[in-house]
This record gives sequence, C-alpha cells and structure tokens, in this order.
Amino acid sequence: MAIIKWVFWITVWVLVAAFFHYTLPQVDIVRITDTYEKRVDPGENSLFWAQADVGTDGTLTNRDVFFIQTRRAKGDVMVYRNEDTGWGWPPYFKFDTSNLQAEAADGRSTDASSRWFALKHYGWRNEFLTVFPNAISLRPVEGPDASKGIPWTNIIILTLFFAIVYAIWVRWRRFRRARLDPTLEAIEDDLAERRQGVSRWFANRRGSK
Repeated sequence: MAIIKWVFWITVWVLVAAFFHYTLPQVDIVRITDTYEKRVDPGENSLFWAQADVGTDGTLTNRDVFFIQTRRAKGDVMVYRNEDTGWGWPPYFKFDTSNLQAEAADGRSTDASSRWFALKHYGWRNEFLTVFPNAISLRPVEGPDASKGIPWTNIIILTLFFAIVYAIWVRWRRFRRARLDPTLEAIEDDLAERRQGVSRWFANRRGSK
C-alpha cells in the first residue's frame, strides 16, 4: 500500500508540474528570422492548438495559423505559433494575433544586423507531435544577453496555489484527527472486541465437547 500511495502522489504532482509548465508564461530572448502563415488541420494534437481567431468561424476543421520563426540567444532555432486564446484556456485573453504578427514581421533581422526581442509565450515545442508554443507578446531588448525580467505572474500564481494546497492540507489533518481517527479507532476497537468474542465462543464450544 505504501508503494501505491507514493506512486499515486508522485503521479499527481508530476501532472500538476506539467500543467503549470505548459500553462504559465515563459520568456525567450530571440532574433526573428521569418514569419509565415500556414493552413493547419488539427488532428490528434488538437489539444495543443488554440481556437480560431475571435470573430471568425470556429467550426472549421482546418484554418490558417500564423507562425514566427526565430533563433534564440543560445543559438538554437525555435518556431512559435501565433493564435488567439480569446476567452478560452489558458486565460491570456489574447485577441491581437494579427497585430503581433505584424510586429514580428517588422522585427525580422539577419545575423549581420541582428535585432533582439523578449518573446513571451506558453506551451511546448514537440517535433514528434507537431506542437508549437503560442506567442503572447513581443518587446525589443538590447541584445541576446538582456534580462528576461522577474516572472512576477508565475511567482504570484504558484504562491497562491501552494498556499491553497497548504490550507487544504492543514484543514484535512485537523478534520482527520478530530473526526476520522477517533471513528477509525472506535471501529478497530469494536472489531477487536468482536474477534475476541468469537474466539471465546469457539474456545467455549471446544471446552464443552
């Protein structure tokens, strides 16, 4: 039982960590190399695609999606999708996809005359599943070594989350000690008395024979 308990809680916390890692905003220092638009047919990976742009027909099985090609400060290549989140999840309330694409297109540069940006995004990049992180905002920075800033949003959300988890845990412990433990102990004592009574009954039966 102890192994099952540990496996269960490890699985729960891994899923929680994956949820926050996917959902919370992250910032990359990038140089924009190109922007383009591509027709996408979400399939088994539709969970990792946002909805169609707000105000358009969201019932279409395929749609045009903006993409931003970049090279990050570390030298590796990263491609971001650029989709509205609208009123859906995650709650970034992003409605300015076209404006962001125009900013990205205007910020394209080469290695010889590079321009660097802090690109805020959420999500993962997975080549096997054809999954791209979604760009949220773009701001110019001085160079590849520029600071990404302090992630206040992440700090506040995670602090609130763990505060809520701690509060629930404390109240659960108090409830268990005040209500469950005495009840379980009473049940165990009652079962023990019943077992002893049954044992005495069998012992008396054997003695009478």
